[in-house]
Amino acid sequence: MTSTGFRRTFLAIGVCSSLALAATACGSGGDGSASGKTRITVNCEPPKSARTDRKFFDADVASFERQNPDIDVVTHDAFPCEDPKTFDAKLAGGQMEDVFYTYFTDVRHVVGINQAADLTPYLKEMKSYGTLQKQLRDIYTVNGKVYGIPRTGYSMGLIYNRALFKRAGLDPDQPPTTWDEVRADAKKIAALGNGTVGYADYSAQNQGGWHFTAELYSQGGGVVSADGKKATVDTPEGHAVLQNLHDMRWTDNSMGSKQLLVINDAQQMMGAGKLGMYLAAPDNIPILVKEKGASYDDIAIGPMPGGRATLIGGDGYMFNKHDSPAQIRAGLKWLDHMFLTPGKGFLGDYARAKQNNAPVGLPEPRLFTGAADAKDQAIKKANANVPVKNYQPFLDGNTALRMKIEPPNAQQIYSVLDGTVSAVLTKKDADIDQLLKDASGKIDSILARS
Repeated sequence: MTSTGFRRTFLAIGVCSSLALAATACGSGGDGSASGKTRITVNCEPPKSARTDRKFFDADVASFERQNPDIDVVTHDAFPCEDPKTFDAKLAGGQMEDVFYTYFTDVRHVVGINQAADLTPYLKEMKSYGTLQKQLRDIYTVNGKVYGIPRTGYSMGLIYNRALFKRAGLDPDQPPTTWDEVRADAKKIAALGNGTVGYADYSAQNQGGWHFTAELYSQGGGVVSADGKKATVDTPEGHAVLQNLHDMRWTDNSMGSKQLLVINDAQQMMGAGKLGMYLAAPDNIPILVKEKGASYDDIAIGPMPGGRATLIGGDGYMFNKHDSPAQIRAGLKWLDHMFLTPGKGFLGDYARAKQNNAPVGLPEPRLFTGAADAKDQAIKKANANVPVKNYQPFLDGNTALRMKIEPPNAQQIYSVLDGTVSAVLTKKDADIDQLLKDASGKIDSILARS
């Protein structure tokens, strides 16, 4: 799944408009040279409805072209950046941009169908590549070759309401770090009454399966085997996840009676001050404040409970297999300028973001390492306009967690696990062992077909 509202941008997939078709095809279809310039098409330009983001994006592209007069950047917009319904068709039909947006979970599929250019020979020319976190770079590395560049990354944590923690007699500076502590704290928060829910979880629209995966990772388990061929949900760790949810829902009554929730439900409850905790990434925080009525002072985030691992996600750019060497070099330069220079560009110009009332100081994304990270964090801190102390538990706790990406065939698997989670949350007598056995068989079938 994608984390909702990541950073401050709208994520848009480039499609050929009638105007663009008249001028050039979406895909590369040649060496990209025009009037002595190297032309590249790129996607994920914010839509016109996102006026501020669009203005910043276009200004950054114009700045890049001024600094690189031999490169012409043609941007494509739409929403979302990647539409699963059309993504494969664009690839197969030769309509994909020269530099195109992808989720982390796309990488092996795109490489497997031979639609990505090998960037390995050109990486020494990219200023930022060596400064990026290795665990993010590795996501775009297949069989020792690099096929893409990460742009953002997120990890799951525990969003919580500091005001409710105080009212329940809990320390808002010490969020729970184990599932036993989550259960105990949720029970105290729910005891405040007046419709207050201690802990909420999703169980519909594939989001229940997404969260089950995150919770399974946190217990030290996994959804599929290392070779991607067998399900690994019918395990003690899988049982522990479901038993904990069952007990909070039916024994403690700390999850409320309304179930089959999705992310918007949890955000609405948190924004209204009626929810103590739910799993999410830091990008949820500005949504809670700007759209759901919460206060930055009340919303905090801690690490994923369990202490073993957390689910990560994010995005980056891959390059069309038909790109010329000149286009690959131009695209890498464009990524450096737009997204991967500390404290600058579309995602890193914190001073510009602050001037436009966008949140600065959230704990993610944290793309860089070493001196680049120190520079990026210093500029962010200097322009922070949110209570960064509320996020320190998340930063501290993350250092001890293993970072794990989503499983292969994630959406199909999540659909199966949705039913598993929803059964536990809606049926008091749900048979956890049988649910896990059934889910395991269905996931094995999905993996066998892939």
